Amino acid sequence: MARTAKPRRICAEPKIIEFSPGSTTSEASVNLTIDEFEALRLIDHLGLTQEESALQMNVARTTVQSIYDNARKKIADAIVNGKTLKIYGGSYRVCDNSAKCCGKNCKEHKCRHHMCHGGEKKCHSCHKRP
Repeated sequence: MARTAKPRRICAEPKIIEFSPGSTTSEASVNLTIDEFEALRLIDHLGLTQEESALQMNVARTTVQSIYDNARKKIADAIVNGKTLKIYGGSYRVCDNSAKCCGKNCKEHKCRHHMCHGGEKKCHSCHKRP
């Protein structure tokens, strides 16, 4: 029996949850989970490494790699085949500090690694006080 997926920590749920091609009436769609969206946001949009993203999402680096690979395949399928991309579901929880830190490049903590620190005021990667 497979193990239950550990909830991935995300900064916030996406504001836009559906993209559709303008030139087709296809009813086919692809589901991108919210944790897959978060991996794409952290790696491609914010430029974090897989290791930094894994710390942010509170999972192993290999898990982030798998989530990220699945997300890219789904987006490619949607674009190449003219399918609607819907963002919902997955195993995730919203970070307790998202209002202060996550998604805002840690302006509160001045950490160059964009990490969410919980109650700690130091960076998980460099272990220095910001």
